[in-house]
Amino acid sequence: MSADTLISRLRSVKQTGAGRWMASCPAHEDRRPSLNVAEKSDGRVLLHCFGGCGAADVLVAVGLDWNAVMPERINTLSRESEHRGRKRYRSEPRPFNAHDVLACLGTETRIAYIVLHDVIKGIAPSDKDLLRFDLAVQRILAAESLING
Repeated sequence: MSADTLISRLRSVKQTGAGRWMASCPAHEDRRPSLNVAEKSDGRVLLHCFGGCGAADVLVAVGLDWNAVMPERINTLSRESEHRGRKRYRSEPRPFNAHDVLACLGTETRIAYIVLHDVIKGIAPSDKDLLRFDLAVQRILAAESLING
């Protein structure tokens, strides 16, 4: 699938570059577009809601599933990869580019900073803020685990 199917089901869509769009997130009340959609050259469609919604929530909200945004993984055996009788498969490219990862980590870090800054000033965070803070920490730790394996 190309991103066209997903994009056609979103509101307030604006193209921000080649294979990139911002749109209103269908998984929450969105006053201004917070959903980043990126179509990669291998056919994958990446989603990031800056409001905190998960990609699965976005897909459910528009009636799609993971199969709609992730092409089948194809491991191709190359002739050059046969070495001493053993078959080797080409490694697949990383699922996210570094720029996108750093942009998301920057957002999650800012969210954590805002909540912590309020706590230091003696402002008690709401339950919603605490849940979002927890999600930000989980995403930061998940990114770290991807790097460290």
